Amino acid sequence: MARVLNHKFRQLLLPVVGIVLLTVATRLPSLVHSRPIDDEAVYSIVANEIVDGGRPYIDAVERKPPLLFWTYAAVFKTLGKFNWHALHSVALVWTLGTMGGLYLIGDQLFEPETGLVAALLYSIFQPWLTYKNLAFNGEMLMNLPIVWSWAIALKRRSSRLRPELLASGSLLCAGFLLKQPGAIAAIPLGIYLLLPSYRASRRLSQSASIIQVAMLCGGFFGSLAIAIIVLWKQGILDDAFYWTIAVHTVPHVFWTKALLLTLAFVGACLPLVIGAALGQRDHARLWAGVEAERVALLALLVVSAIGAAAGGRFYPHYYIQLIPPLALLAAPFYTRLLSPNMQPRHCFMRLGVMSSWLALTAVAFSISHWLGLASQRAPSEAGQFLLKHSKPEERIFVWGHAPNIYLDSHRRPACRYILTFPLTGYIFGGRVPGIDSRKRIMPEAWATLEQDFRKHPPSYIVDTESARSGNYPVQDFPILAKLLAERYLPIARTSDGMIYRLDGSFR
Repeated sequence: MARVLNHKFRQLLLPVVGIVLLTVATRLPSLVHSRPIDDEAVYSIVANEIVDGGRPYIDAVERKPPLLFWTYAAVFKTLGKFNWHALHSVALVWTLGTMGGLYLIGDQLFEPETGLVAALLYSIFQPWLTYKNLAFNGEMLMNLPIVWSWAIALKRRSSRLRPELLASGSLLCAGFLLKQPGAIAAIPLGIYLLLPSYRASRRLSQSASIIQVAMLCGGFFGSLAIAIIVLWKQGILDDAFYWTIAVHTVPHVFWTKALLLTLAFVGACLPLVIGAALGQRDHARLWAGVEAERVALLALLVVSAIGAAAGGRFYPHYYIQLIPPLALLAAPFYTRLLSPNMQPRHCFMRLGVMSSWLALTAVAFSISHWLGLASQRAPSEAGQFLLKHSKPEERIFVWGHAPNIYLDSHRRPACRYILTFPLTGYIFGGRVPGIDSRKRIMPEAWATLEQDFRKHPPSYIVDTESARSGNYPVQDFPILAKLLAERYLPIARTSDGMIYRLDGSFR
């Protein structure tokens, strides 16, 4: 027996090492990148405030759940603020951890080879097309606990109680506390535990299934209760609920973007989509004995698509949550291609053709990432100016959506609104003709800005909307316009906008 296990281990070792090396190679553009990538900028500002003794939603506002900011803060507290190489290395480890969960699911349902294929597919397609998908964003973060929650729940056990479902529910809650759509992954898992095919495969009664659903819910809501207590103790429970739940309206659905981005996703990830589709066409053979799990994964794909579309904005990184169910649904088909007795019906389904297609996809994505990040290497001019001319203890305020200026200058924000959408009514997703976004300015937002400015006046204000193309010129907002006219002096114009200095703040 030991000899068989050793032989099996040696057989798996080479492909495992190869998949890990491929993952490292395809993430190399981010590993060598010395600046934040896309959403990492605004998350890092909130995390740095936490490291400096502040609180999310009070000292820095962003609309993501608290665990995301606590995770970032833990990275910066341990490895240092502004340590982008460390952050991107953590993102790599996080990705490998997600791939490990996918491997475990494939191994449990089929065999180790299927698990390896699922991990490989996730490695290739998770950063699909654009460099922004390399960011340590909410979708990448929430995929890890969701995948491992499903790995626990899909384990082949006939126990009536299954206490491990408490851990599965807790992980689902962690996914929700990292990004709101993570909660939706709990729905198909709960349905799975109630399926007649699930009960039949484990010889369980209906009451036993209900008990297991209760265990899953207990883990989820128990963990949520702990998070609520922590937020309450920090005095930010109401603010956390407002910014993560209440404020998320859908003022406009970007249908054109939905069509174009969905077509781009399907085109870029076509081997993944084809594998998942062909796997369902022959599901009677490929999924024999695991029909309940197949139905559950299909349901996960459906609810993940709903989660990606829920905000109506259709950013590329929203589609990352579709990759785990697609990888698991496609893995049995690709594993079957590895069989020497497999005779594909079409030439494009041959192992050599599909392998070349996957390899070319990985290379194309990597080229896109290198080119995209090459244009993001230089720090902002305004950030560099403030780093040179301001003091470390001085605070700044950036009018507009340019969080990189805070990070490039290494200066703390003077106002909690590190993105100025509460003050302008900015609609995420793009401009909408015919809608006056100023009607969406949040109640008391400007009073809060004045309160924050009285607490720590900004030594510098950067107006990134000063160009003719600016959507929110300062003169349209009397409070800020009056403040700049009476108390600030324009001292420099950069490519990022006009920089103002507090009059008499230093000689």
